[in-house]
Amino acid sequence: MAFPAPFYRWRPHPWHGLEVGPEPPSLVNAYIEITPFDMVKYELDKMTGYLHVDRPQRSSALPPTLYGFIPRTFCGRRIGDLMPTAERGDGDPLDICVLSERPINRSDVVLQARVVGGLAMNDHGEADDKIIAVLNKDSFWANVKDLDELPPVLVERLRHYFSTYKMVHGQPHNVSIERVYGSADAEAVIKAAMEDYREEYGE
Repeated sequence: MAFPAPFYRWRPHPWHGLEVGPEPPSLVNAYIEITPFDMVKYELDKMTGYLHVDRPQRSSALPPTLYGFIPRTFCGRRIGDLMPTAERGDGDPLDICVLSERPINRSDVVLQARVVGGLAMNDHGEADDKIIAVLNKDSFWANVKDLDELPPVLVERLRHYFSTYKMVHGQPHNVSIERVYGSADAEAVIKAAMEDYREEYGE
């Protein structure tokens, strides 16, 4: 029996087996781990490529957008160098938040996202940037090209969520949003993460 090309006999690993995207760094693929409806934090198991339960969300705050990562990216030396207050990148794939007008209520899906900006997040001395994007071919967001074209309240929600979602009462909180940036800086971050990936894992 002839199979169409490309055909994968086994499921590709979402981090290493999928492409960065059709037109990186402006149009990228996003593997979604969490939706705005999830009371549980799911995270990719780096060994198997399957989603696993990391923990129930500790607070009542829920992620305001789809949340996942860009395949074949890595937050290493170059990502750390882009954030003066960080000692290094966090060693994970580059995170991405994707806005969609229509609710997408399941994770473990892949979508194409158009990059519009990002948040420079410092998590205990590690650079943990959050790219902000809109769902490609979503007509509601079709004219948005840069972060300042989004409703400010959406960026405020993202900033507040990532500033607070790891807070535990009575314990030190060492997470901060260092700055908010537009599409040009976001694309530079993605390029750096792609280079970090090639250095860490090869082509």
